Amino acid sequence: MTNYILALILGLFFGLSLQKAGLTKYHKIVNVFRFTDMAVLKFMMTALIVSMTGLYILKWMGVITFPGVPATYIAGNVIGGLIFGVGMAFSGYCPGTCVAGAGEGKLDYLVPGLLGFTTGAAIYGLIYPQVFPKISAIANFGSAIMPELWNVSAALVIAFFTLFSLLLFYLIDRNQMQRQDKLAINNERLTVNG
Repeated sequence: MTNYILALILGLFFGLSLQKAGLTKYHKIVNVFRFTDMAVLKFMMTALIVSMTGLYILKWMGVITFPGVPATYIAGNVIGGLIFGVGMAFSGYCPGTCVAGAGEGKLDYLVPGLLGFTTGAAIYGLIYPQVFPKISAIANFGSAIMPELWNVSAALVIAFFTLFSLLLFYLIDRNQMQRQDKLAINNERLTVNG
């Protein structure tokens, strides 16, 4: 019971942080796919860094143990990721932002979100027995995690992922500043010529 209460409290804080960061807004999600606003990407990568670091610190302190990791099916992950990404780009929200948006009282998040969840779950349940055996046979890595697959320490993977994310954040900010400079120059030319 304590685990459920803890999960509920953490979920509430996650939803609150999504709402406060403005990530429950349609344009924030869609603009990621237009490469004009990468706030969602930064938020998610920051969440990954914090959770990855925190979980391993708790594990190294002996506070927690990791449960069995589900098997990694590369083909299934790629196909599922593409379906998820296309759905997110078209709808303008993901399951987390849909729930957080519904918590704000937005019916346009709640009703289509529930319809999408139930439709997707029904399709998944109907085709699972036929599709899963074929997809799971392609590039099945079993219950492995990155440090085990690459035979390196978890601390090295965390450090690499953190540095990669910081480099990505820098490149995103630099690109946005260059884009704003170009827009300012174009606006100045239009003002002079107009």
